Amino acid sequence: CWPSTAARTLAGTLVAAYGKPLPAPDGGLTHLFPDAGLLAGAPLGELGMPESRRATLRTVTAALADGSVTLDPGADRDEAERALLALRGIGPWTAGYMRMRALGDPDVFLPGDVGVRHGLSLTGASLADAEDWRPWRSYALHHLWNATTESQENAR
Repeated sequence: CWPSTAARTLAGTLVAAYGKPLPAPDGGLTHLFPDAGLLAGAPLGELGMPESRRATLRTVTAALADGSVTLDPGADRDEAERALLALRGIGPWTAGYMRMRALGDPDVFLPGDVGVRHGLSLTGASLADAEDWRPWRSYALHHLWNATTESQENAR
């Protein structure tokens, strides 16, 4: 879906720069994802993003490394969201997205997301409809992002 393309590119760059190479590649898998503690102190210049975003990434990885933020399976979603929102540079969209992706919350909705708003207009749905989608709003979110992606592909 829509945000994943940029995320995959950044993650690939991050892994190539800081990940530990596997002794033997396994298909396309060549490196382990970098340790949070390593990323907390990394310059991250190769990511091609402003220093404020790199600082936020370092802040989040430091919080993961020291345990002040837990995104492990079974982590309390509300507690994790509160801990994320307490970090400099993390707002509601990012905390919600991490809650959905890292913690598997099936009921996250990101009403301010550009792709969501575009998807709503393409599907004829409205923000008010999102309440009817509980407790599965994360799935609706992906549907809306997919509608946006399909619209862009059809425009080509």
